[in-house]
Amino acid sequence: MIKVSILGTGNVATHLLKAFSKSDEIEIVQVIGRNKKALLALAPEEKITSDFSNLKKSDIYIIALSDNSIKTVSEQLTLKNKLIVHTSGSTPMNELCRHDRHGVFYPLQTFSKSNKLDFKKVPICLEAENKEDLVLLKKLANLVSENVYEIHTEQRKSLHLAAVFVNNFTNHLYHMGSEICKENNVPFEILSPLIQETARKIETLSPYEAQTGPARRNDSNTIANQLEQIKKPELKAVYELLSKSIQATYGKEL
Repeated sequence: MIKVSILGTGNVATHLLKAFSKSDEIEIVQVIGRNKKALLALAPEEKITSDFSNLKKSDIYIIALSDNSIKTVSEQLTLKNKLIVHTSGSTPMNELCRHDRHGVFYPLQTFSKSNKLDFKKVPICLEAENKEDLVLLKKLANLVSENVYEIHTEQRKSLHLAAVFVNNFTNHLYHMGSEICKENNVPFEILSPLIQETARKIETLSPYEAQTGPARRNDSNTIANQLEQIKKPELKAVYELLSKSIQATYGKEL
């Protein structure tokens, strides 16, 4: 039985708790956070606390908080000879270096509290200061996921950067597309099969091979017409920047 305490009540903490609670080999000892209402939504009262100096004994303490809070919260912990890890993609493991035993337990996925997902499919990237703790983290990760990787800090930072492009920026483009549809009284749902097919294609093609559209074809008339169609300056700038990037990528083939 691996005993785990989680510091945080946000999206990542919520999904970790759901995943851990499904395993008979993981005991959730405590959930720690400032907001009691948020804590009670995650665990019974006997398993929650807002007192960072009164933590129960666990094998692993997981800091599932915003990047800006990791170091501050870590410095409040007075735990001795305990494994402290964070869940950040972009924060160096050494942010926890004041603790002799420290590491990273990074689930690479987009998390929203209300959205259900199959945690078994979520890649978990691990790093630890010593081999024994890495073994423990691998044991924990393998209990909840089928995709576990040992990734050092620089690799993880690169993965997180790539994730910002393929997830955060892409979702913002969905939002922009949704706004265009709304302004022209067209249902955004019409684009759903296109969105799904775009994601499905990269299971068999590289993103480079899968690219289509006016910029890929260097269709200058369509690009000019669509730039004229766009009225919002920020939207026009995004369209122009991405079109130029695509044209530069495939320029030698055109």
